[in-house]
Amino acid sequence: MTTVAVVDYGMGNLRSVAKAIEHVAPAARILVTADPAVVAAADRVVVPGQGAMPDCMRELQARGLDAAVVDAARAKPFLGICIGLQMLFEHSEEGDVAGLAILPGRVRRFPPEVMAAQRLKVPHMGWNEVAQAEPHPLWAGIDDGARFYFVHSYYVEPAAPAAIAGSTVYGLPFTSAVARANIFATQFHPEKSAQAGLRLLANFMAWKPS
Repeated sequence: MTTVAVVDYGMGNLRSVAKAIEHVAPAARILVTADPAVVAAADRVVVPGQGAMPDCMRELQARGLDAAVVDAARAKPFLGICIGLQMLFEHSEEGDVAGLAILPGRVRRFPPEVMAAQRLKVPHMGWNEVAQAEPHPLWAGIDDGARFYFVHSYYVEPAAPAAIAGSTVYGLPFTSAVARANIFATQFHPEKSAQAGLRLLANFMAWKPS
């Protein structure tokens, strides 16, 4: 039986993520856990999240989960969602904090002057299109330009363009999905994104990174 650790660091809609994965993979064992040993033993790891990056990093470290997440991102199928994407990078403008530095790059705030000029609100909240950068197993069966649900005020800026798996326009183009080796991470919330989101989660459960 495949085991999936949904990492609980005190933030995020963990139950809705777990329920969505249970829906697409009823034979899997889904464990919502704050135990680094359970994360280490799982076959697949999902790091969801909502909230602020400083709180996220503080809670990860306080619970001893930071090393377990780094190890998981190096060794097994790994899905990051929202803050679970942003924490992968080196630095965030939100609170001027360091991330886990698994991927090179930084997290930036939507520029207030750009948003104001276009009369756009921050946070970016609601449905928006995701343009796929190139084919990937997690995009299988999902139309290029499919709409997903977002809630965020910051976005990632990868240093390596090859890591960009998807992009979205909200005032300016920004990276909304990244992929490298066994890692896939999204700024949007697949668990809130209807059929396209469920398909992405199903693809993650079937994914066998080479």
